[in-house]
Amino acid sequence: MKLTILGGGGFRVPLVYRALLGDPTVREVVLFDPDPRRLRVVGAVLDTLRTGPAGRAAAGPAPAVRLTADLDDALRGAHFVFSAVRVGGTAGRVRDERLPLAEGVLGQETVGAGGVLYGLRTLPVAVAVARRIKAVAPEAWVINFTNPAGMVTEAMSRVLGPRVIGICDSPVGLVRRAARAAGADPDAADFGYDYVGLNHLGWLRRLTVGGRDLLPGLLADPVALAGFEEGRLFGPHWPAALGSLPNEYLHYYYFRREALAAVRAAPATRGEFLDRQQSAFFAAADAAPADAYRLWEETRREREETYMAENRAAGGGWERDPQDLDGGGYDRVALALMRAVARDERTVLILNVPGGGAVPLLDPSAVVEVPCEVGAFGARPLPVAPPDEHQAGLMLAVKAVERAAIEAAATGSRTAALRALALHPLVDSAAVADRILTAAGW
Repeated sequence: MKLTILGGGGFRVPLVYRALLGDPTVREVVLFDPDPRRLRVVGAVLDTLRTGPAGRAAAGPAPAVRLTADLDDALRGAHFVFSAVRVGGTAGRVRDERLPLAEGVLGQETVGAGGVLYGLRTLPVAVAVARRIKAVAPEAWVINFTNPAGMVTEAMSRVLGPRVIGICDSPVGLVRRAARAAGADPDAADFGYDYVGLNHLGWLRRLTVGGRDLLPGLLADPVALAGFEEGRLFGPHWPAALGSLPNEYLHYYYFRREALAAVRAAPATRGEFLDRQQSAFFAAADAAPADAYRLWEETRREREETYMAENRAAGGGWERDPQDLDGGGYDRVALALMRAVARDERTVLILNVPGGGAVPLLDPSAVVEVPCEVGAFGARPLPVAPPDEHQAGLMLAVKAVERAAIEAAATGSRTAALRALALHPLVDSAAVADRILTAAGW
């Protein structure tokens, strides 16, 4: 089976390849990227992973790797396509974050004005890629990593229908961490949960073992809440007040003043940090290909240790748990999805797909983030409890933003782009939205 990775020069691609080692499902991995240096460097990292970091053969089969800058060549014959492109690179992210911050509102890659700007730049490319996939590899399943994942998946689904599925590692990480904190085994046969939302805007509402809901007890236990990332991030009182555990990205909504102050006080935005870090890594690894894997591993570790550092600082300051630093998250979700589809091995994953009525407040074509049954048929949303009034209000507001951005990207309409920015709950003024849009070149 052939797997094509669009954005094959991306820093996190080795995580995907590492997860493939020893599994015979994929025989060939094709990396597509228009940047030859990034392709060379990632190829060198994969060479070391294939033979083993110490120069010994990797355990089990290792997929062959091919590099290309030709999109049609990369797509032709692909069974699965992982879309992980970053339009504008890390320099584009720096701009997306700095322009809103200059106006006193949050700048973040996927949330608020920064997320809208990133979407406006990314959506035309994502839709063009979807059209090439439909023309060149119409039977391929597309697994979308590209952020903002919900927005991009919905735009691509208008071309590819159900053959594109969006993924994110935040929900599954939340479920597993909360389960362990509640004393449950997330891999047990009688374990269950209820989760609903949009990408980077969701809530865990039930956590069950044998039909018994453990979540109320967890929310009422400050010691247990302090034992995992989301519990520390939101503190001992707010989850209990909500009656649910929020996705980590909701910290920007619930603690917007503190989050904004922490971002503005930081010596660099997250985008600036990653831009400098990755530029240094790719330069050093290209100059010394034999050291590429070691340099990648050192850089990856630093990246994981500093993830959401400003939010953690706003929440009182704490270090990430060692088990959350291995970097395996979205790659494992993607491979679990791919294997379930390829082998028709039924499983349940939290995915970004058209809701099809699973969330009645949104029309069936709206992409939502909910548990799905997965098999050879693709991903089928499972029934979830209706969102409460608060959850419904935020979901409707952010979905309106996503759809205005999709309209703006498709038509070039500045009016739609302004609506996307000004309607976002984290943008407090239509005048501010107008100035940000002008500064971004709209």
